[in-house]
Amino acid sequence: MRRDVSSELIEKLDVEKVSGLLDIPEHRITGAIQRKTLQYVRGKQDLFRFDKPISGIEAGTCIFIKPFDVVRGFPKIPRALILHPGIASHFPTCEKVAVEEKMNGYNVRVALIDDEIAGLTRGGFVCPYTTEKARELVGCDFFLQHPDLVLCGEMVGPDSPYVPKSIYDIESLEFFVFDIREKLTGKPMPVKTRRRLVDEYGLRSVRLFGEYDVEKAHTEIAGIIRGFGMSLNEGVVIKDPEMLLSPVKYTSSMSNCADLRYAFEFYNDYGRDFFFPRVCREAFQAVEWNETEDKLEERCRMLGQSILMPMIKTIRKKKDGGRITETVQIRVRNLNTAREFEEHLRLLGVDAIFEEPEKTGDGYLVRIHKKYHSTSDKTESILRGELWS
Repeated sequence: MRRDVSSELIEKLDVEKVSGLLDIPEHRITGAIQRKTLQYVRGKQDLFRFDKPISGIEAGTCIFIKPFDVVRGFPKIPRALILHPGIASHFPTCEKVAVEEKMNGYNVRVALIDDEIAGLTRGGFVCPYTTEKARELVGCDFFLQHPDLVLCGEMVGPDSPYVPKSIYDIESLEFFVFDIREKLTGKPMPVKTRRRLVDEYGLRSVRLFGEYDVEKAHTEIAGIIRGFGMSLNEGVVIKDPEMLLSPVKYTSSMSNCADLRYAFEFYNDYGRDFFFPRVCREAFQAVEWNETEDKLEERCRMLGQSILMPMIKTIRKKKDGGRITETVQIRVRNLNTAREFEEHLRLLGVDAIFEEPEKTGDGYLVRIHKKYHSTSDKTESILRGELWS
């Protein structure tokens, strides 16, 4: 008789050791494996990843099997919909708050695993493309002195397979550190200490706008957001300088609308989840900023365009017989990285077509067409006469 799959997976993990290190009862760990909340991922470095938070352990936390190692997930950052009095109520013990840029890319943790650098995505997967880029952009010097620390940052640029952006004058892809945490505990480093350490190793940090009195910070931050103007800079992260309290994020209207434009191009895959919270952000920001009727009309127009225009583009494209896809690109030094990344997307359930690599300098440019089947099928069925239910 075939053994239960979860029993086989439990045997792969030193449950007693994990229980002691993470302070989780053993039955919670085995139960999480059985419920597939703690998932086994086979790869060059076999690991278990927390798909959801459990007992104070963040989603995306990774437990590597051989050699045994743990990298805590990056905590979810709450969002301020209104700056005043939101900042004062969230940071009651702080005299000042540090305000850094929230860059428009994808969240990456870079850590040393078995004497090799690994690039971990927010969900807790070792991404081969991110790993290659981390090894190029970060190097080993930092981890030779600090093997038990994790560099948390944003991968930003046009050669991103997840969030391609061309708004920062970046040629390919860059890594900007916004946090340094202890690998096992997830304890963060104070802002000034972290920025000094990042500078010491010649790495890049996200932009620091300044430190502001808590009671006046809302005015300063509103000015920063307005200063973005029509650019697609995403927003800011507001931090306790000592990092004893959790940070808070706040985004710009242009960024909200850009998210909506993206989501509603693939409306049946992303649209519903993106819509409601972003509309709420727009409404609260408009009220807090006491906008004139003209400003409100402009905000409403931009919001409506961000929703309708990409949907119309998608419907027209499908009506004309086109495929509903998103085109992204990666730039690799080794073609094996592209092949491994294709397998990585398959693991994530992403259906994608990889074009033939194009030789460029000392590497290769690979264009990738991600298929969005739900939006494509839904659009096609409606165009054939199916009713919306």
